[in-house]
Amino acid sequence: MQTALRTILPETELAIPANFAPHARVAREERPFQASGLPLSIRGLRKSFGDNEVLRGIDLHIPAGQFVAIVGKSGCGKSTLLRLIAGLEKIDAGSISFGADAQAADIRVMFQEPRLLPWARVLSNVEVGLGRDRASDSAQSRAEKALTEVGLVDKRDQWPSVLSGGQKQRVALARALVSRPRVLAFDEPLGALDALTRISMQRLLERVWRDQGFTAILVTHDVSEAVALADRVLVIEEGRIADDVMVNASRPRVRGSVELAALEGSILSHLLSADDRT
Repeated sequence: MQTALRTILPETELAIPANFAPHARVAREERPFQASGLPLSIRGLRKSFGDNEVLRGIDLHIPAGQFVAIVGKSGCGKSTLLRLIAGLEKIDAGSISFGADAQAADIRVMFQEPRLLPWARVLSNVEVGLGRDRASDSAQSRAEKALTEVGLVDKRDQWPSVLSGGQKQRVALARALVSRPRVLAFDEPLGALDALTRISMQRLLERVWRDQGFTAILVTHDVSEAVALADRVLVIEEGRIADDVMVNASRPRVRGSVELAALEGSILSHLLSADDRT
């Protein structure tokens, strides 16, 4: 199914052809960084689990450094798409490519659960993200720098058990950032946090993305979160991209603004109208 890219403004809607140039400007703001991320191209992607066809032919291009949010109802295939992008599942058909100079270490994932090692202190948990480089002379300083970026360097010697939920997620983010990934995939990383901590973490995610310029792919059930963070929101429905929406709002974004509310309302309307079509 071919879906046209579109931009939603509070009282108008502009359709852009499906052959939209992938490196065209996608938002009004002046970005404070030069994108260091990898471009992502997906062609004819399919995935089944037994008789259940979860993804039914995904075609997608994400320019380097773009922040993309993926939303949809439970079971629509959004988490499966992210896991395929991250190399955590095997592709049944189609292809995923990141460019000629991509390496496996360039792609990192942050999950909903922090998945910290309870027997290791905070600094050691961050060093785990360095993989083979963990034994290098620079491992400790790199881990400390990552903790500084998420505001937790003062917790470097703490055990995970004494941290709050938000602090544990910041340690998980530092672990993902320590290797300087060029693609960072987020699988509902803020879903278990309380409302105020979630907003604080959203701001942190946006800040580190702006600072480092990686390509960000966020799976979330929260449409408000998607429009607050992303350059672009993909709506997945029954294993296909049902809508592709550009978030044409300047940064920093004002949560609760008329512009973001209009975007959120339009996307929610699309999601809810799916019930009427089934």
